[in-house]
Amino acid sequence: MPTAAARRYAKAVFELAAQEGQVEQWQRRLTRVRELFDDPATAAVLANPTIPVEQRETVISGAPHVLDPEGTNLARLLIESWRIADAAEIDEEFQRLADEAAGRVRATVTTAIELAARDRDRVARELSQRLGKDVNISVVVDPSIVGGMKLQYGDRVVDASVATKLEQLRRRLAAS
Repeated sequence: MPTAAARRYAKAVFELAAQEGQVEQWQRRLTRVRELFDDPATAAVLANPTIPVEQRETVISGAPHVLDPEGTNLARLLIESWRIADAAEIDEEFQRLADEAAGRVRATVTTAIELAARDRDRVARELSQRLGKDVNISVVVDPSIVGGMKLQYGDRVVDASVATKLEQLRRRLAAS
């Protein structure tokens, strides 16, 4: 769940991007800023309070092959406001806003084994019909769920895993 600050930054960037008709470009910029800030060596320098802001910003300005001018300005703003640790959450929230505006939903399906392409397509198609939106599915394999699947989209979770059903059965038997 993104912090309130990350939501505010993402909303501001999204409103600017939508106004300029550059949502896709800003999605790429935010991803690049996030990747840059995720680099441990870069993050160590950018988060170091003993290094003056101007010098930390030089690290970003010195990487024109990574960020365009708008991305550089956003990175500088995050550095100045001590928000580099929020870059991932800002990116995620921006992606959510972009998906919402485009009528898309991102869903994660967790299964015990890898889904075949036709099964993945069927889950996406059925969820898309149920929600009335385009659905982008990512699959996570987690053998601990034993069988069945967990489906997460937005703030909803549908847990139809064997592990959960066994746990529920165990609780009912223990309560008897």
